[in-house]
Amino acid sequence: MAVHLEPDDHQLAHRLLPILEKRTGRIVVNAFSNMVEISDAQVHGGPFPATSDPRFTAVGSTAIDRFLRPVAYQNFAHELLPPALHDDNPLGLWRLRDNTPGNV
Repeated sequence: MAVHLEPDDHQLAHRLLPILEKRTGRIVVNAFSNMVEISDAQVHGGPFPATSDPRFTAVGSTAIDRFLRPVAYQNFAHELLPPALHDDNPLGLWRLRDNTPGNV
């Protein structure tokens, strides 16, 4: 999504951006997007090195896998886990649990 702002628009943008963040995965300010929708269906390798490994993509919802550094928490006491991993999901995060997606 592209948003074009003048300095006088910044106060309005502070109110508008939280709404836009929930509706889009990308916000471009004072420029135009490349018109590629980031979605589960969008996958392509792009230029080297993206095409060197078929498990990863340069765009789409799985593109983040190229930049993740997974951390495993094994045998942790509940109170030592980050809030994102608490059973009651206090942050209301979307996650996969027992192969069921959602805010559970």
